[in-house]
Formats: sequence, C-alpha cells, structure tokens
Amino acid sequence: MTEGAGAHRRDGARPGGVAGPVRALAHSWRSSLQLRVVLLTTALCLAVIGGVGSFLLDGIGDGLVAERQFAAMADAARGTGEAQARFDAFSAAGTAEAEQPAALEQLAADVVAALEGTGPDRVRRVLLLRAGDPGAGDPARVVRDLASAGLRADDVPAELRRAVTSAQQQQHLQIVAVGPGRSEPVLMVGSTVTLPRAGTYELYFVYSLVAEQQTLDLVRTTFLGGGIALVVLISAVAWLVARVVLEPVRQAAGTAERLTSGRLDERMPVRGTDELARLASAFNEMAAGMQQHIGQLEELSRLQRRFVSDVSHELRTPLTTIRMAGEVIFDARTDFDPVVARSAELMQTQLDRFEVLLADLLDLSRFDAGAAALEAEPVDLRHVVARAIGFAGPLAESRGSELRVAWPTGPCTAEVDARRIERVLRNLVGNAVEHGEGRPIEITVVSDQQAVAVGVRDYGVGLEPEHLARVFDRFWRADPARARTTGGSGLGLAIALEDTRLHGGWLQVWGRPGRGCHFVLTLPRSAGGQLVSSPLPVAPAAGRAALPPAPVPAAAEEGGHP
Repeated sequence: MTEGAGAHRRDGARPGGVAGPVRALAHSWRSSLQLRVVLLTTALCLAVIGGVGSFLLDGIGDGLVAERQFAAMADAARGTGEAQARFDAFSAAGTAEAEQPAALEQLAADVVAALEGTGPDRVRRVLLLRAGDPGAGDPARVVRDLASAGLRADDVPAELRRAVTSAQQQQHLQIVAVGPGRSEPVLMVGSTVTLPRAGTYELYFVYSLVAEQQTLDLVRTTFLGGGIALVVLISAVAWLVARVVLEPVRQAAGTAERLTSGRLDERMPVRGTDELARLASAFNEMAAGMQQHIGQLEELSRLQRRFVSDVSHELRTPLTTIRMAGEVIFDARTDFDPVVARSAELMQTQLDRFEVLLADLLDLSRFDAGAAALEAEPVDLRHVVARAIGFAGPLAESRGSELRVAWPTGPCTAEVDARRIERVLRNLVGNAVEHGEGRPIEITVVSDQQAVAVGVRDYGVGLEPEHLARVFDRFWRADPARARTTGGSGLGLAIALEDTRLHGGWLQVWGRPGRGCHFVLTLPRSAGGQLVSSPLPVAPAAGRAALPPAPVPAAAEEGGHP
C-alpha cells in the first residue's frame, strides 16, 4: 500500500517537471514586455529571412539550371549534327554489302566515343538507343544499343523516350537522376538520328549537374549561416533597443509602486528633451499633483476626525445634564397629564439613542486616529455568543423571531478582546432581528485549527447584490424609507467591521432579495495570526433546513469566562 502510494506520487510528479518550465515561460511571457519584443522580432526576422532566402535560392537554382540547359541544348545540337553527318558520309561511301553491318557497328561505336569527349573528366556522356520497342526483334536492327560507362538504357525515362520518338528532328530535355541509388543529378537531352539501313535511333547527351548542385549547396549553406548570424544580431539589437526604450517604463512602474506605498515624494529622473523625457516630466507633474491633493485630503480628513472627536467630547457635558434632568422628569411622569407624560417617555428614548450615537462616534474617531487598543486574552467564543444572544433575546421575542444556535461539541477558544467581539455579535444578531421579518434566526459556531467563525443567518428581506459592497458603510441603509425599530445609530456594522479588522479577522456577508442575509465573523485563534480560509462558508448551502434550537452551554448561561 505504501509502495503504491509512493509510485502514484512519482507518476504524478512527472507532468509537474514539464509543466513547471512551461508555467515559468508563460509567466515570463506575460510579465516581460522586453522578452515579448525580442521573441516577436526574432520570429518575424526568421519568417522574413526564411522567405527571402527561399526565394533567392530558388532563383539562383533556376538560373544555374537554365544556363546549364541552354548550353547543353546548344552542345547537343552540335553533337547530333556531327553524328548525323558521319552516318550520312558512311552511306555515301558505298561500303561492300557484306562488310556494312560490322563497319556500321564500328562507326556507331566510334561516333559515341567521339561524342563523349576525351580526358579523365568527361564533359558529357552519350547513349545511342534503337528507336521503338527494343524487344520487337526487328531483323533490320544491325547496330546494338551503345552507352557511355556508368549509363544504361533504362536510365532514360520512358516519357522522355516517347517524346523523342514522337517528335523527330526536335530536341527534348529532362533532369533525371542516374548512377547507384539514383544519386547523381544529370541533364539529359535527346533527339533522333538516322543510321544507314538500321533506321532511326535515339541519341541522348547526358550532362552532369553535380557542379551546379555543389554550387547551390554552398549558396544554401552560406545563406543559412548568414541568416542565423543575422537573426542573432537582430535579436541582440532588439534586446538593446527594447531595454533602452523600456527602462523609463520600468522606472515609472517602480516610482508608481513607491508612490502607492506612501512615499509621495518619489519622482522619475528626467534626461534630455525627447518623448521619454516628456513622459517622465508628465509623470512627475502628475505625482506632484497627486501629492498635493492627497495632502489636502489627509488634512481635511484629520480636521473632520478632530471635529467629530471634539464635538463628541463637548456634547457629553450637556448630554449628562440633560440626561439627569430627563430622568427626573421621566420619574415624575405619573404626576403629569397624559400628553406631557408621553413626551417625557419620548425624550428619555431619544436621549438613550443620542448617548449611543455619541459613544459610537467616539469609537469611530478612535479607529480613525489609530488609537483603538486590543486587549486580547483566551476566550471561549461560545460564551461570548451566548451573552450576545441573551442581550438580543427580548428584542427577538418581541419581533416573533426564534434564535436557533448550533454549538460545537468542544470549546472554541481564541485570543480576542471579548468586549469588542460581543459588541460585534450584538450588532449582527440585532441587525438580523431587525430585518428578519419575524422568521427564525440561525447562529452557527464552528472552528478549525487556525480560526473560529460565527455565522448569523436570517430569512428576511435580504439585500440586492449591488448593496453588499456598501452594507458596512457608515450611516448607509438599504431602504432609507424603512422605519428603524431598534433605536440603532446606523454605525453598528461599520464599528463591527473596524473591531473585526483590529483582530485581523474577516467580516463577510451574503444576501439575496427575499432570501435573507448571512453574516460570517471569522477570527484567528491566536492574536496577530493570519487568516487563510474560513471554517464557515459565507454562502449558505442551498435548501438547508432551519437549525433546531440548541441548549446554551452551562458556563455561558452563567455569563462567566471559560
């Protein structure tokens, strides 16, 4: 079993060995403009040089062969004329009839030998073949077929013989291969001659094309070597040119990355007055403008945060006074007439909302100023969830929503700030009750080795897909006309998101119109840990049945810590 698994891993590793370089090459192709320029230039150069080289080679080859053909046909015409003249002279000489066959045979041999030329390097070779079917047994045939050394009668193509015999007094030419293995290219020119008493014979002159083939091979080799050298040089030039042209682009990219990281004083060097210099100048002007605008926005944001913080602090003193006076009036409302008593109740309710709003604004100002501190300690998230459920229980009961909880079998311990996480969960559960339309609310607690997650699912009005990105915005409401019954400030989800980010966690939302929403809070088990995935998917399973009510853990009912 172990050996088979190891073999499976080795087999599976083979494609990776090939896919690795392929992926690296594909990544280099996508990420390097210089590489694409060089490779495309090289490919285009190869195509152009290949096409031009092939055209030139064909032209050179055709020219060599055409020149050789012209010379061969002129030479063959002269040779044919000389041969026919000697045969005609033999007929006029009046040789004795008994001696004519042998003398004609000897004359044919002498003519073939004379036409071959002399010397160790023969210029041409000759074949003298009986016209017609050589196997017909014609009794008039008195001269046998003659051929130069290295040639045979079957070296002459049948189509060439048919052309020669069908159109006498004309020359016909064809390029063929002769010799062992048909390895020698030759130019074969054929015509007919008339022998005394023997009739018509085919006379072929064979000219070797080895010299032309060697010349063409030399030219081809030269073209190939020159083409490769030219492609290498052009690729090197393209690499240098691309490097020179793209260097300012790389500098611009590096400068833009440093600007993005917050180093707003970064600028590109400007050299010369060409297009690249103008690009660098325009980029620097854009960076300066961005720096100025960002500075103005930062100053405006700082002033806004300072204003909110100052106003929130300054309002606490009059709010405290108004609160004390309101409580006195609220406690004495039984002595007032019904209209005044109702006004006292409304004032007390709005004072509560006003106090919550001030507290939320102060919290947001601390987040904006970076002054929020995390007091993390090991906490069982089940107990925090239980306290949040207990806080939202009366509201859920008044709205007719049943809170259903799925607890894990064991502890869900994580290093968190329990106060902040409880505030997050109160906001999520209260939001679910507010928009749940009186339907059950499901709370799910799950965990794995790296993270713990709490999901809050309602089956109320839900959210449009385009609203999901704005659900955590400050003071944003999906339906501004919808009445708020829980007395919230409109900042609960925004504060919940900031608390989650302070823990290094995730706060995700899923929603569909008429199908409700699902908020998932995911936290790392250890403070400062990095999340890779959530143990609870944000999109709920399709068709999942509602969770049955589950008992709250005993420690959580008492409100204690684990």
